[in-house]
Amino acid sequence: MTRSTADIRRIFIEYFSKHGHQAVPSSSLVPIDDPTLLFTNAGMNQFKDVFLGAEQRPYDKAVSSQRCVRAGGKHNDLENVGYTARHHTFFEMLGNFSFGDYFKEQAISFAWNLLTEEYGLPKDKLLVTIYHEDDEAFDIWHNKIGVPAEKIIRIATSDNFWSMGDTGPCGPCSEIFYDHGEHIWGGPPGSPEEDGDRFIEIWNLVFMQFNRQADGTMEKLPKPSIDTGMGLERISAILQNVHSNYEIDLFVRLIESAAKIVGTEDLANKSLRVIADHIRSCSFLICDGVMPSNEGRGYVLRRIIRRAVRHGYQLGCQDVFFYKLVQQLVSEMGEAYPELKDQQPMIEKVLKVEEEQFANTLDRGMSILNQALSSLEGKQVPGDLAFKLYDTYGFPVDLTNDVAREQGLTVDQEGFEQAMQKQKEMAQSASKFGADYSNVVKVEHDTEFTGYDALTGKGKVLQIIEDQQVVNTAQDKDVLVFVDATPFYAESGGQIGDAGTLTTEHASAVVHDTQKMGKAFAHQITLKGRLQIGDEVTLTVDGKRRQAIKLNHSATHLLHAALRNILGTHVTQKGSLVDADKLRFDFSHFEGISAEQLTQIENAVNQEIRKNHPLTTKMMELEQAKAAGAMALFGEKYDDDVRVVSMGAFSTELCGGTHVERTGDIGLFKITSEGGISSGVRRIEAITGQVAIEYQQAESATLQKLSGLLKSDKASLSSKLEQTIALAKQCEKELNQLKQQLAGQKSKDLLSNIVLVEGVKLLVAKLDGVEPKALRTMLDDLKNQIGSGIVVLGLSANDKANLIVGVTKDLTEKVKAGEFVNHLAAQVGGKGGGRPDMAQAGGTQPENLDNALNSAQAWLTSKLN
Repeated sequence: MTRSTADIRRIFIEYFSKHGHQAVPSSSLVPIDDPTLLFTNAGMNQFKDVFLGAEQRPYDKAVSSQRCVRAGGKHNDLENVGYTARHHTFFEMLGNFSFGDYFKEQAISFAWNLLTEEYGLPKDKLLVTIYHEDDEAFDIWHNKIGVPAEKIIRIATSDNFWSMGDTGPCGPCSEIFYDHGEHIWGGPPGSPEEDGDRFIEIWNLVFMQFNRQADGTMEKLPKPSIDTGMGLERISAILQNVHSNYEIDLFVRLIESAAKIVGTEDLANKSLRVIADHIRSCSFLICDGVMPSNEGRGYVLRRIIRRAVRHGYQLGCQDVFFYKLVQQLVSEMGEAYPELKDQQPMIEKVLKVEEEQFANTLDRGMSILNQALSSLEGKQVPGDLAFKLYDTYGFPVDLTNDVAREQGLTVDQEGFEQAMQKQKEMAQSASKFGADYSNVVKVEHDTEFTGYDALTGKGKVLQIIEDQQVVNTAQDKDVLVFVDATPFYAESGGQIGDAGTLTTEHASAVVHDTQKMGKAFAHQITLKGRLQIGDEVTLTVDGKRRQAIKLNHSATHLLHAALRNILGTHVTQKGSLVDADKLRFDFSHFEGISAEQLTQIENAVNQEIRKNHPLTTKMMELEQAKAAGAMALFGEKYDDDVRVVSMGAFSTELCGGTHVERTGDIGLFKITSEGGISSGVRRIEAITGQVAIEYQQAESATLQKLSGLLKSDKASLSSKLEQTIALAKQCEKELNQLKQQLAGQKSKDLLSNIVLVEGVKLLVAKLDGVEPKALRTMLDDLKNQIGSGIVVLGLSANDKANLIVGVTKDLTEKVKAGEFVNHLAAQVGGKGGGRPDMAQAGGTQPENLDNALNSAQAWLTSKLN
């Protein structure tokens, strides 16, 4: 009986669970607190700190099926997907782990028993590799498991010795291979033919037994551990008796669904494999909070989406299609990963929006690329062309690589990188501003912030910087001053720096701003009097300004929570600015926010304000705070102990800023604008407190004034305004009709101006009281009336000269309207253009219009002779 992929996953988890392993859910594809990884790419990632001894868990054995992505950074299989039988951007890694409990013998026994007894694989189809010096592993495999010696292959390379880094935990590996049979080309591992497909690695057992020192020496770990990994797709292919991962049940159904959606019957087409693979990585990345963008993880997601879309385009699909495959994916994997089903509507929405945006440029970009490839000399696509496609049309370079590879070409990657670097340097050059004090500020002591509870404080001057130079004394200057303690908040976490005053016995100063430089606070002051290092100063924060900032900052926390509640938990902060006048909040979201949603968000914040929650702050360990659900702010770096700011149960965030005592202090919250600032990032601007009240009052006054002008009450203002606008449009329409009738009447009156020039009728007229846009109507009417001839009309309006020339069709071989109008336009300081039978011009010298029109007859005479 053939087992389904879902059954294979379930059997693995159940097998190790009944042998005392804790079943641990898959961690997010976005690694937590691991800056070395772009994405989770192995089952052991979430246990890294456990292996290193930095984290304790309530269990010493674990089993998991870990979602993994290898499509960026060091581990990138993106460009191989579709061309090989076993490469994926997304895959599941089955793994069992021991944190100092069992070791080699039991790990090997677990693996062998699961494969041969639970899964029923023939023993004679399996062979293993070991590290060439690991005699202990050889003995277990040969003498205790019974694997023939000729099927135990010693490998001397790093393939069979795993390490977490240059130093730290490491140890030998033992890999288990499956033999597909002699009818498949390839040799066993370690042989010249090992790259063939006959022998396929299915499971890697890592025996973590040493601690590598900086000098290279190996110390035995006090608690040897086990880390294993087996690709679910690979073992499924073997158990389902197929040779390609893309032939397992899960992929077969995804490919069939994709084929139906794009409208093809060619189920063997590699583009369908790409689409089926990519829907998994894209859906799970979005599920884990990654949004398409132009940087980092978001850019990798965008690249994968656009690669899938291009392959659909290649199959002849011109409609938006990719998001439609999410339903089938949920059917296949929603039971194992319920979060996929829960977030299905959002995943579909994100994919659809992204595909629609890319569709706008796909045709144009592909046209440019195909045209360039058709005339290409040599076998390499120029790097500057690849960069143009990326920069102008959003074509990721790996997509260009895909197209090139299909035609037997390569891309000049070095040239692409050079073009990219050149643009970065230009952008950096354009963004340089202000002075760089990093080489000047050498304050040895951190500044103590005393401003949470007080607006006034004492401090001792530690350093003075004048004109980017450290000085001991300053007098009557603009300088930077550093003190040991201050109530002034230095700009951080989006909150601007405090302003106020600084005084001593001999000097006073206005503090304009406060900025962080490392852990020292720099006060930007205009000094009157003399200040020197060691002086004791009194620092007083502008209390009214600080209070306004506090209202806006606390409102930002409420806004963040409201956005996540109403739009979804994918919303994360991407930047903020909090000053005394307003707040600005940037956040990840994939589409515009409706007026109804904005009202809901505004109402939610104001409701929490009216609840008048007390604002509480606690110092907690960072991990404890995150476990309690505290949100981290964008761009902030946190110490081991962090400040947690809570407003009831509605909002809990890590924040070092200043806040109100109760949410009711905010008074009123009003959104003033909302819009997109980049793909996947939107911005809300809002106001609070007295500023919001004055804003509402101004709006009310405006409505009152409009009501008076329209003779309506406020409640009926909207309908009254609609009626007025409709009436105005009707009047404008009737006025235009009257103007056209008037122009027609004037046209008849102008027929008396016709003269014969060399047998050709010429009508020249200067008009008054006619709109410039009516000239063409009059011209056509006059041409129709004269039958055969030339019409020249001039008009002076809005300090400009307007000219139009019409030539009937029978005369365009003799006289071109464009030549005629340009002769006239040159005399009024302008130029024109148009068709042979009609041309217009404008000029900036209307005072010369009479002379220009008077020259028309002479020019025509010379033209016809």
